[in-house]
Amino acid sequence: MVTIRVPLVEQRDASYDILIGPGLVRDLDKLLEQYCPAAAYAVISDSHVGKLYGESLAKQMAAAGHEVALFTFPAGEWNKTRETWASLSDRMLAAHFGRDGAVIALGGGVVGDMAGFVAATYLRGVPLVQIPTSLLAMIDSSIGGKTGVDVAAGKNLLGAFHQPRLVVADLALLASLSTVQLAAGLAEAVKHGVIVDAEYFDFLEADHAAILAKDDQALARVVRRSVEIKAAVVAQDEREAGRRAILNFGHTVGHAIEATSKYEVLHGEAVAIGMVYEAQLAETLGIAAAGTAQRIAGLLERFHLPVERPEGSRAEELIAAMRGDKKARTGAIRFALPKKIGTVHGDATRGWTVPVEEERIRELFSAQRV
Repeated sequence: MVTIRVPLVEQRDASYDILIGPGLVRDLDKLLEQYCPAAAYAVISDSHVGKLYGESLAKQMAAAGHEVALFTFPAGEWNKTRETWASLSDRMLAAHFGRDGAVIALGGGVVGDMAGFVAATYLRGVPLVQIPTSLLAMIDSSIGGKTGVDVAAGKNLLGAFHQPRLVVADLALLASLSTVQLAAGLAEAVKHGVIVDAEYFDFLEADHAAILAKDDQALARVVRRSVEIKAAVVAQDEREAGRRAILNFGHTVGHAIEATSKYEVLHGEAVAIGMVYEAQLAETLGIAAAGTAQRIAGLLERFHLPVERPEGSRAEELIAAMRGDKKARTGAIRFALPKKIGTVHGDATRGWTVPVEEERIRELFSAQRV
């Protein structure tokens, strides 16, 4: 087992550990006693993961003497709504969960965001444990305390920062991932290499076949390095007031693609497309070295990820969606952009995102792809 600490600067008492290793869920009762003791546990999952892992986990916890109940909601990003949040909260209230209880998020990124938001708001906040079951959730969304729901105006526009007491990244859970879901998570790994670590990007290029084959050592290295990168960034900027914005590379375009496709495009797929377009934008603005976008696109294609926006997506609809992005300031659409593989543009003085005129964005969508 590997332990990676997230030492929060703003709220030191909210610092937490991320545990990485195979078979960790088997010892969950001991981990909960150590990291998050509670009178009762509400395990929140979706309809897919609930059947795959949730029911057996609840039985395991009950057999260990814990008071536990499993609450599920229909799987899919389109169900990450205020209505689902309200339903889960009401069901917990009906089951008489008190402030001495805790929430366990068991699932991918949608479950983590939803369960986290329930934990952040239920009785003004109860403890949270994240057990991510997808690669994307393990290396990205379960870390950093972002929770929330999607609304008509955009993705994750209602939410709260609510740090977990513990993140349990059980590598054995990745065995059930489909190739498509594995690839979606690898988009975030590619992003981490682009913005922070050129050596890591090199590894992803060299070992892409082993990673896709779910080689134990290769996949463990992906999880560990990506977790280290994400943890280091969020530890210094808990509420995205500064450098944490670099984690949004690919997400301005990506979130717009998700929203305009009505979430038919997976988050990781949308981010992959977004990274290529945003890297191209960085090149045209003179920020990124020539060839950066092409190299990113090449690696994403090796992971069988899309690099062009879906057929039928319209530039004006994408731009309208970007106007509602959380990074937008005074009406300007902003982007986190790379300078080259392993280095991001910006600093503490100039800021970490770049405002771009809408006409430039229209040109980007009409230009020849890499």
